[in-house]
Amino acid sequence: MTATISDDRALLDFDRIHRWLTTSYWSPGIDRATVERAAANSRCVGAYAPGGQVGFARLITDGATFGWLADVVVDEDARGQGIGRSMVRHLIEAPDLAGIRRIMLNTLDAHGVYAALGFAAPIRPDFLMERLGPGAAERLRAL
Repeated sequence: MTATISDDRALLDFDRIHRWLTTSYWSPGIDRATVERAAANSRCVGAYAPGGQVGFARLITDGATFGWLADVVVDEDARGQGIGRSMVRHLIEAPDLAGIRRIMLNTLDAHGVYAALGFAAPIRPDFLMERLGPGAAERLRAL
C-alpha cells in the first residue's frame, strides 16, 4: 500500500485517531476532547490511502530548540509498510524545524523504526527526569 503523507489538518479523521489512541498502550481510554486538544497544540501529520486515513503522528515542539514525538500510530491493516517511518520523517525533516537540537520520544516496541531515523538511547539518561500524572506510574509498571 502506498500512503500519502500530509500535514493538512483538515484531512485529519479524529474518529479514527481517537479509536487508535484509546486502544494504544500509551493512552488507553483517552477521551476525544483530549486527543483533539493535543493535536491542536502540536504539529500533526496523517497518512492517507484509498479508503481514508491509515496513520497519524504528532510533534510537540517550540519550533526552535526541542520536540517530543508522540502518538505515532498506523492502522493495524497498514502496518509493516513503512508508513510510520514516513510520517516521522516528514515531521523531523520539515525545513522550518531543521535547527531543533533535540527530539525525544518514548516507545515500548518500535525502537527499530526510530533507530533508522537517527534516534538512540539518551547519551546522558541521568539528566532526564519526569513527573507523572495520576495513574501514569501504575500504567507504566503494568507494561
